[in-house]
Amino acid sequence: ATLIPNVMEFEKPPPGIDDYNCDVRETLGIGDDQLLLLQPTRVVQRKGIEHAIEFAARLERDCVLVISHAVDDEGYEYQQRVMQYADLLNVKALFMKKIIATGRGRTAAGEKIYAIDDVYPHADLVTYPSVFEGFGNAFLEAVYFKKPIVVNNYSIYSHDIKPKGFEVIEMDDGVSSQTLEHAERILDDPAARENMVEHNYKLAMEYYSYGVLELELKHIMTTFLGVRAQ
Repeated sequence: ATLIPNVMEFEKPPPGIDDYNCDVRETLGIGDDQLLLLQPTRVVQRKGIEHAIEFAARLERDCVLVISHAVDDEGYEYQQRVMQYADLLNVKALFMKKIIATGRGRTAAGEKIYAIDDVYPHADLVTYPSVFEGFGNAFLEAVYFKKPIVVNNYSIYSHDIKPKGFEVIEMDDGVSSQTLEHAERILDDPAARENMVEHNYKLAMEYYSYGVLELELKHIMTTFLGVRAQ
């Protein structure tokens, strides 16, 4: 079997802040002096969102956790538990499924709908504390938008992604003091943060870009089908 990884178009620079999405923080009620922690996932138990809430609480900074996607088909019990946990730890957590979607648009009431690509440029840090994943698309998205990432050491990450040398703020099924100290250093040191995200982007270009997909498909066509790919 030939394994072809998930890919993104790293050859194309990520979109930034424009006339449409420049008001994301204002719409979400997040001040310029507050940290925007983005949890770019659905609200399901395997995403480990309670770890993101604990991280936000223990960071001891003025921050807001934005959970971007809907509950979907796994029920609302976990969301209720997450909301109660956020209240217990005094963390401002926003569940933004109504105004964040796959593309830009308007609600029935005329409110602006943002794509997830509109929110990433405003994030100071991405939380990705999943317990398990098939791969980790949100990980690649965060790398693409050049954001530091808090990542739980889930199995696919540990075996397939981490060995390639990505630099992240890591946790092992729980928020440790080391996790918090690393996050503090990255948040307080712009140069270290820039080095981290640029390093990750270059690695993603090498392993998870459209160029990688093209080479793998050409190899399959040539080797198994006897077709010389152009």
